Amino acid sequence: MGRFYWCIGDNHHLCFSGETRALNYIQDYSSHAYLSLFWQLANVMGHFQWLTCPRKDLSTGWLTCDPGSMFKPEHYFLGDWVPQWFPWKEVFLLPVQWHALALGLFASIIAPFGGFFASGFKRAFKIKDFGDSIPGHGGITDRMDCQMVMAVFAYIYHQSFISPHNFSVDTILDQIVRNLTYEEQKSLYQQLGEIFRERQFMQS
Repeated sequence: MGRFYWCIGDNHHLCFSGETRALNYIQDYSSHAYLSLFWQLANVMGHFQWLTCPRKDLSTGWLTCDPGSMFKPEHYFLGDWVPQWFPWKEVFLLPVQWHALALGLFASIIAPFGGFFASGFKRAFKIKDFGDSIPGHGGITDRMDCQMVMAVFAYIYHQSFISPHNFSVDTILDQIVRNLTYEEQKSLYQQLGEIFRERQFMQS
């Protein structure tokens, strides 16, 4: 059986063995897709405040907080989306489960390409593995190629769709005290005073 290679552009450093890489991609997709079906795990873990409450220091005490809307069950009516024989017409899901599904799909489809480019990087420098700390499997970096792609996506996804962008009074005051000089704080105080006086004049 002949071997074939996939190449990106004219650079032979970005050629990958199709026999092995295609198989690895299918295996990665199958395993991650199978694991993504267990998005119910997000439902289970979402009920533990130890995992959902934000920690603002290095203490190890027990956490209690309002978990926020992401970890509160929401009602979904299935209606015509399911066949008549389907036993459940409505479900209760945590919004975090949808985020878990999105991350799982990305890990199944895109993250394996981290291994492709890691192979091209090693081919360019004419090395077999990044290290030898794991016998027969290379170094730690060889095992983390997909995770590096996943970490970047998870951060961007969190900042874009999950992280709240509203600011509390305490947060704003903390930024003022930390980042503004005394003269700038005094100027801000005077400008706020003028704004309040104008609003009071308009309301009277």
